[in-house]
Amino acid sequence: MENFLQVVMIGSAFLTVLLILLQQRGASLGAGFGASGELYTTRRGLDKSLFQATVVFAVIFVLSILTGLIFPAAS
Repeated sequence: MENFLQVVMIGSAFLTVLLILLQQRGASLGAGFGASGELYTTRRGLDKSLFQATVVFAVIFVLSILTGLIFPAAS
């Protein structure tokens, strides 16, 4: 059980970071500081799927960490 939980933690952490890096949020440097010039945008298509997958893997990562803390392996 402990090995499976570690694999889930590492895998979900890696996929969460990868999915975060794949998301695009504007092309200019000012967009990183909140000056993107767009007031409201709707996620569509692949962007929406990437966002939803990021949320799912982030929740899996947090739940695996909490499971490891609540039920530590008997050593």
